[in-house]
Amino acid sequence: MAEETTQEAATAETEVKEAAAPAEAPVEAAAQTEEVVVPEKFKKLVQEIEGMTVLELSELVKVLEKKFGVSAAAVTMAGPAAAPVEEGKSTADVELTDVGANKISVIKAVKDALALGLKDAKDLVDGVPSMLKTGIKKEEAEELKKKIEEAGGKVTLK
Repeated sequence: MAEETTQEAATAETEVKEAAAPAEAPVEAAAQTEEVVVPEKFKKLVQEIEGMTVLELSELVKVLEKKFGVSAAAVTMAGPAAAPVEEGKSTADVELTDVGANKISVIKAVKDALALGLKDAKDLVDGVPSMLKTGIKKEEAEELKKKIEEAGGKVTLK
């Protein structure tokens, strides 16, 4: 029984050594492909990793970093490729900035999107620039912006 445990540990260490090189590959490349073909020699290891919790994966990464003297940190670039700070926000404010030529369609879109009465929607549209919603999720803000712009209005996300 002790021999089996020692043999399993040696096999696991060999698998970890073999997996170290692919672990350094950029995650973005794997995320862009729809289907990842796993070589036969790594299938068992990949299955084991799939069964791990996030905490266990974190521990494994730390062990591999120490064992092989590598870092799993992503390389960041400065300059125009760096993301603006505003993109880190998870909420947005939606402001109607221009009604456009089709005011009635914009009023209807505002009324439906915000579940307002006709008078309230008209008052918002007449009071351009006016804040439609504040502190909503980015996805909801983009959806609201799309609806208003399809009706002919102009919206700014802040």
